Amino acid sequence: MNDITLLAQNFLLLFMESAPWLLLGLLVAGLMHELVPISLLQKHMGSASTGAVAKAAVIGAPLPLCSCGVIPAAVGLRRSGASKPATVSFLVSTPETGVDSVSVSYALLGPLFAIVRPFCAIISAIYAGMMVKWFDKEVTSKAAPAAPAEVPQSCCSSKPAVEETTSSCCSSQPAKPVSTASCCGTEKAQAKPASASSCCDSESSSASHANKPDLTDKVAAIWQFSSGKLLIDITVWLLIGLALAAAIQTWVPTDFLTSWGDGLVAMLVMAMIGIPMYICATASTPIAVGFLSAGLSPGAVLVFLLAGPATNISTMGMIAKEMGKRTLMLYIISVMSASIVLGYGLNLLVDQFSLQSWIALGQSTHEHSEVSPVYALCAVLLGGLMIRNSWQVLQQKMTKSSQASCCH
Repeated sequence: MNDITLLAQNFLLLFMESAPWLLLGLLVAGLMHELVPISLLQKHMGSASTGAVAKAAVIGAPLPLCSCGVIPAAVGLRRSGASKPATVSFLVSTPETGVDSVSVSYALLGPLFAIVRPFCAIISAIYAGMMVKWFDKEVTSKAAPAAPAEVPQSCCSSKPAVEETTSSCCSSQPAKPVSTASCCGTEKAQAKPASASSCCDSESSSASHANKPDLTDKVAAIWQFSSGKLLIDITVWLLIGLALAAAIQTWVPTDFLTSWGDGLVAMLVMAMIGIPMYICATASTPIAVGFLSAGLSPGAVLVFLLAGPATNISTMGMIAKEMGKRTLMLYIISVMSASIVLGYGLNLLVDQFSLQSWIALGQSTHEHSEVSPVYALCAVLLGGLMIRNSWQVLQQKMTKSSQASCCH
């Protein structure tokens, strides 16, 4: 019973620590979705070229988004037109480093990690994006969906009008032939001018209104997208990731991680532990100080600093859902192989140039033992949004089931 209580406490602390970053990521995603033109994203990140992958890595590196906040931001990028390789590159570089984590790295780990960490994050991000470009054959076929180009035809085609009319709930008679002319038929539309204007005029008026939204409409659209559908899509995997991270913190001791030496086995263990772990780049720095103090090599610690923030259950679930299982496998392989190779490179660099003095072992602080009121408030807000969304989804399912029973 004591372990269950500790598990619940760890879960609650992780939820509160991730809440402000997740809310920030939702806000960034909403702003990108509503304010950033799709053509701009398609120009810089819409293609699967090497330049787009590099741009995504460089853009994501300084952003102060952790492994929880990058999920909604990456989903917003992908749904706004970013290609798979560019999205993967953004997903790797953004949580692995940031302005805040660089400053913390300099304070606790010394100037070597403050320089190497963002550099390695960008390199591993470009490598992961190129791996998806080279080995994911679905990139070219799914990067630019053709559905938006056919949207203006949906009102003016005759077949969708028939389907829309005949599929109405509890209708006792089939649709009349007059409705098959819909709105833009050449002959019957002239005979029925009123019906011709009822559909197309409303579409044109809505289009003109959409072209000139005021500030209130933009704010409402950002709020509705970020706190509604986007949060619903990531809630399940987010909670699963937090639960697994709490379990690791509860039952996996630090001695287990540091008992494997400092060679390849140690790096593999650090990568395997870091991949499902739900931890931010800034929060992983004090843990890295403990690993260094326990005897792990700088390269093994770098593996944890790269693999831990870049991968977790929530991120992997989102990748599988948005981009497919093939992309997920390439993502995991790329992060593991890149972090291990870069870890070996760091060890060689330290040994070759005697850079041990550039590594400063700061004190591993436990600032999270006292919960900040801001973090607690963000956790309450996030939990309230999740409960609201769950209730709305449940109501929609109940409404659909009642309508289905009514029609039958």
